[in-house]
Amino acid sequence: MPSAVLRAIRAQPWAITPDYLAVIERIAERALDAPEVIAKAEDGHEARYLQAVAAMGSRLDGARRTTIRNGVACIPILGPIFPRSNVMSDYSGATSLDVAAADLRVAQQSDVVTRILLVMDSPGGAVSGTAEFAGLIAASPKPVTAHVTGLGASACYWIASQAHEIVLDRAGLVGSIGVVMSVRAQEHADRDGYRQYDVVSSNAANKRPDFNTEAGREQLRAELDQIEKVFIGDVAKGRGVTPKTVIENFGRGGVKVGKSALDAGMVDRLGTLEDTLTRLARGGGATGKAGDRAADLETEVEAAAEAAPDTAAIPDTAAPSDALPRTGASTRLASLQLDLRRRRARS
Repeated sequence: MPSAVLRAIRAQPWAITPDYLAVIERIAERALDAPEVIAKAEDGHEARYLQAVAAMGSRLDGARRTTIRNGVACIPILGPIFPRSNVMSDYSGATSLDVAAADLRVAQQSDVVTRILLVMDSPGGAVSGTAEFAGLIAASPKPVTAHVTGLGASACYWIASQAHEIVLDRAGLVGSIGVVMSVRAQEHADRDGYRQYDVVSSNAANKRPDFNTEAGREQLRAELDQIEKVFIGDVAKGRGVTPKTVIENFGRGGVKVGKSALDAGMVDRLGTLEDTLTRLARGGGATGKAGDRAADLETEVEAAAEAAPDTAAIPDTAAPSDALPRTGASTRLASLQLDLRRRRARS
């Protein structure tokens, strides 16, 4: 029989990479020597987390996990994401959104904080609480930048898309937009010779769909599609593009790496965490208002246009497009023009 924790995991939708969901299930089963768990422990993510935390400065007064460096509050979104603290999050060093939300409020109210940086390296996590936390980021009165140091997948990218700008390491990955659930249907009696039966009331046939049938799987898929629609809608609004653009050009459930993600419009720039912290401390980057960022971009567009004088500007009336069939200076100009249009759309 599955444990209560495992049953809880399978009872909710996840915006997470499928391989990491399998790891979470193995940990819930206390199968710490399972190949999936061992492989994840050896993938280098712990070293990335430690390196990121080391760069984030000293603890911000009143916060549990957030630090401050030169006026920039650094909120870590590392590891799998859960709505609140639990045994799983405590064991795996994951992110609890209730703690992150509390720290966000501390940073927003602190007189010593001028800008907020989400330091992100996560495969995603539970859907529960993600949309609400993403809304807090979008509504922040102080400018928020998201920096993805390694992986910004699924729920992590959902949150990042609501920041005023996203910075990605050159070898970082973002995407995995979609929703998944893990289900198991019993086909034989269990090892103790018992078989589990679920009996539901007469007018609640959909409470226990039969996942051995296509009809049962379609019922679950319809529920996941509704959550995915909210996910895609938030990403589209945050990035200043259409839902169609997100569906067609933001990885189709897969991830994009570095420059590919930049060219697709999934992030705003490439750079290291140190570069981002230094730039924000000097007053660069997001201002907290899309219109102000657009004004900054206009200057960058003018400079890039001088470097690529033969490249035609993208008209403001054109439909958003992530296709940038250009090279060199013209690629930068086209990318800046698209970013400018997105920022204007969000202002």
